[in-house]
Amino acid sequence: MDLPHVAALECTLCGATYDPAQVVYTCEEHDGVRGILEVTYDYDEVLERFDAELDGDIRSQWKYRAFLPVTPDAEVVTLAEGGTPLLDAPRLGAELGVDAWIKDDARNPSGVLKDRASSVSVTKAREAGREVVTCASTGNAAASLASYAARAGLACRLFVPGDAPEGKLAQPLVYGADVLAVEGTYDEAYDLSMEVTDRFGWYNRNAAVNPFQVEGKRTVGHELAEQCRVQGVGGDGSASGTGGDVPDWVAVAMGDGCTVAGAWKGFHEFAELDFVDDVPRFLGVQAEGASAIHDAFHGHQNADAVAEAVAEEAAATVADSIAVGRPRNTVKACRALEESGGTSVVVSDEEILAAESLLGRTEGVYAEPAGAAPVAGVQAAREAGIVDRGDSVVVIVTGHGLKDTESALAAGGEVDPIAADIGEVIDRYGGGHGTDRDP
Repeated sequence: MDLPHVAALECTLCGATYDPAQVVYTCEEHDGVRGILEVTYDYDEVLERFDAELDGDIRSQWKYRAFLPVTPDAEVVTLAEGGTPLLDAPRLGAELGVDAWIKDDARNPSGVLKDRASSVSVTKAREAGREVVTCASTGNAAASLASYAARAGLACRLFVPGDAPEGKLAQPLVYGADVLAVEGTYDEAYDLSMEVTDRFGWYNRNAAVNPFQVEGKRTVGHELAEQCRVQGVGGDGSASGTGGDVPDWVAVAMGDGCTVAGAWKGFHEFAELDFVDDVPRFLGVQAEGASAIHDAFHGHQNADAVAEAVAEEAAATVADSIAVGRPRNTVKACRALEESGGTSVVVSDEEILAAESLLGRTEGVYAEPAGAAPVAGVQAAREAGIVDRGDSVVVIVTGHGLKDTESALAAGGEVDPIAADIGEVIDRYGGGHGTDRDP
């Protein structure tokens, strides 16, 4: 397998390196999944391969193929993922007291940012000659992987917790996947998926351990850097000293920690290559009921302790996409927060649902709870004095509201029944014509 632009897979704990052409998930020097691997690159080779113009015209994430760990002649498995819009959000910003922007990754093919990773993962599975792909998921990764497996003609076997939202399970079933509801938590489903990977040799997409998954997710950072450069997203530098084409903050929800790690890696790469002037601070947002990464980051623990971050109790939050009690990518997540000069906050389920409603009614963006969590996080950070008034902030919406309509109804309120009688409308709204005056 020819990967001239990929230098190695490197352990985040001990620095041991592995051949990137192998199917290897974690460092053998550490028990379990503690030795998470990082993909490293030969950037001279990457730049030799990258000839695209950074002009804001992004048809898909494969504009950045030169940065992705696939062979030059690989047949990419794609559904045109990526290329999602960066939207100015003035009404949301007025509510939050910031210059707000939305990177709406709910526009991806299966409705979730994870499609970026699944496209890379299924491409790698096919490169490796694997006929079955698998993962554990609270729902979104399962739907995403099933979609791309169907596109590639691969069998897909998924492990989900028994309480995963039905709306999310409908997708992989339609895509033809085997959906196995585990009688237990996400973490138990995860452990089972790793066991079957070892036993049967299926290709595992679990973003926490498959090193190539974060590489797909990092394209959201590449896109954001390019879009900020073209659209002129930048603050006055009041928080981080940034300005011009770089926002002060990027807010993103954290579950396993892969998304914040990937988004930071991508943006940071483009800054190091002088494609943008600077880097933003990253604000990681977790739910109160699933806060292991936040706790590890603020506990200032050593790398080994961070790698073993575990919630005191089983994860419990309405934002099921980030309901992770034992996040496997804590090291990479904490490193992203630290290197960016950022931090993390936790928010309640009530704040998350309120943010879902706020995002919808101010900007017309329909997000699932985890996708709205960054908005709640910005509110919490403003109240704590972390984010200053007027700072420029990009919130990354990771998943579509149709993923979890039950929570959306809780956030948005109830439908009002009325009789089929104009009188009831007049009684409620007055004379019409856009006013509340009497007829």
